[in-house]
Amino acid sequence: MSRKLKAVLVTGANKGIGLAIVGATLEADDSTVVFLGSRDPVRGESARAGLLAEHPEWAGRLYALTLDVADDASVENAATEIASRYPDDPHPLYGVVNNAGISAEAGDMRTVLNVNVYGVHRVCEAFIPLLEQGSGRVVNVASASGPSFLSRCRPDIQTALTRADVTWAGIEKIMHRCLALEAQGGDFEAEGFAGESSYGLSKACVNAYTINLARSYPDLRINSCTPGYIETDMTRPLATASGSSADELGMKPAAEGAKAPLHLLLGDVGTGWYYGSDAVRSPLDRYRSPGEPAYEGK
Repeated sequence: MSRKLKAVLVTGANKGIGLAIVGATLEADDSTVVFLGSRDPVRGESARAGLLAEHPEWAGRLYALTLDVADDASVENAATEIASRYPDDPHPLYGVVNNAGISAEAGDMRTVLNVNVYGVHRVCEAFIPLLEQGSGRVVNVASASGPSFLSRCRPDIQTALTRADVTWAGIEKIMHRCLALEAQGGDFEAEGFAGESSYGLSKACVNAYTINLARSYPDLRINSCTPGYIETDMTRPLATASGSSADELGMKPAAEGAKAPLHLLLGDVGTGWYYGSDAVRSPLDRYRSPGEPAYEGK
């Protein structure tokens, strides 16, 4: 009997950290098949071709998949396509890595939340039913900006986004409050938030949603992590604006950003936790530097 391959979906995977996660997964475990999710099908196929040029042996284990996490129909079509490849297996996926995301500079708060938070929600709603029961994994790529944002928020907001019984409705309530404040030109700090930080807010909400998902699907392993301060199209403008190089600002190559997500995908981990870029468990409401002791709280 032939062994069952571990099918993994990585969103936002045609470049940067996502592409690094794809390559690291294929290299780490030769029993994996990876679906390289990309909003643009041309860029997705180009990314696949680039990887296969260096690793032709991956040809039968790497597929491009058109997937725009900001679009309901695109996510549903992508899930249908994967399901159609495995007509005899109702749970063909081993893992989903929610990597797709945008920076605050890419749009207003509504746009950022639609991609960074609602995008994760869309993908999980569509693909979790396809995950292997009892062993499937979800990895949500968040950011240290999430805990850093929460550390400057009022205690009641911190509690709302870190409580063990957090709900999706509760997370949406926080996002709606912030969207209303932005629309009204309100004072975010006066309302208890750490300024008008749409990116930090989005990643704090991703971490909260991770807690909610882990409680809702106890037979799966669902965690989030920060990839670290990585040089990507999202962060490179920061170096340009400062007049410094990416190295001078401490940015690391994309391959470093794949380490924590890969650990959560293939390593021995719990569920419902947030991990630092060094793949060590970290708190949700404050920054933990790589190398510091692991967080052991609730």
